[in-house]
Amino acid sequence: MSFDAAWRQGYVARLAAVVAARRPGELELMPLDDTVAALGHQGEVELGHQEVPVDDIVGTIARKGDFDRRFRPRNRALRDRWERLADATSTEPVRLVRLGQMYFVEDGHHRVALARARGIVSLGARVRKICTISCATRCLTVADLPVKAAERVFLERVPLPDDVRWGLWLDHPADWLRLADAAEAWGFRHRLHDRVRLAETWWDQEVRPVVAGLALRGVEPYDVRAYHRALRERETLGATSFDDTVVAHIRHRLIGDYTGPPWHGMV
Repeated sequence: MSFDAAWRQGYVARLAAVVAARRPGELELMPLDDTVAALGHQGEVELGHQEVPVDDIVGTIARKGDFDRRFRPRNRALRDRWERLADATSTEPVRLVRLGQMYFVEDGHHRVALARARGIVSLGARVRKICTISCATRCLTVADLPVKAAERVFLERVPLPDDVRWGLWLDHPADWLRLADAAEAWGFRHRLHDRVRLAETWWDQEVRPVVAGLALRGVEPYDVRAYHRALRERETLGATSFDDTVVAHIRHRLIGDYTGPPWHGMV
């Protein structure tokens, strides 16, 4: 694919996003510094040379304005560099930074762009991994960063196990604050002062049973969102805990008289 064809594809995609009123940031490259700041830096490790799926490369360290999320060029000044690399017979491995399921380009933006344009499935890369408090899923966009920052603060207060973290998703920053307050209040009532033990016990003895009792089959794909909805409903009832009567009442309010098979959520 030529530079002009790739540029036109990106331009048409931007126009289509405006017409469809898609969320801001869906076509934007993820900026590494802002993403790490939102998710919380925990450490780094060199992973060496790896084959990386091109579709998972969705971010950049320093060239956010030059390409869109699919590495279609936005800056016409990139043409000469694009065309020189397009004629090259061999290329160096690109350098990438990995966060969870996402990869950010440190060096090799044009090589990634050409691979995308040519339909290449994977690229050889030298990879450095940054570990974060909140998980970085492949679908994350710039618009999600404020919510992920709130999730990171929640996890600093309620450090859930890694396997649970991958199934977390709430829509608004304030939702994470409400959830953290509820978890800490539950832990205080049960005399749990160690945060790690509080988090694990709260999830196993409070969240999972409530979600199982709600049985929101087909209504909520995430356990944490089902529990958060139940928490809001409990507040409207003036209750302070989830006994069987409260859970049954909330279930009826949320899904009425549904009597299908129970659903136990994602995690």
